[in-house]
Amino acid sequence: MTNYRRYYLKGGRYFFTVVLANRHLSLLTEHITELRGAFREVMIRHPFNIDAMVVLPNHLHCIWTLPSGEDNFSMRWRQIKTVFSKSLPPCFRQPD
Repeated sequence: MTNYRRYYLKGGRYFFTVVLANRHLSLLTEHITELRGAFREVMIRHPFNIDAMVVLPNHLHCIWTLPSGEDNFSMRWRQIKTVFSKSLPPCFRQPD
């Protein structure tokens, strides 16, 4: 198992690259409305600022700034991925 090292900085700015489990699919662009909805839903509960974002068919890059006093970007990503995954047709969902 990979041992990730993550640097948590309250109110920090972070660069992310997120890739689909199946790189042969184009889910991010084909279901962009659902992706936007997932971000909106999570941002309401756990605010953060998207400074920049590029969405490609099978991966995305983004820069976030978290509110001062907060550093939990992992929880936000987990929720975005969950909301987005649940919005997709069942044939695209990964087994638990």
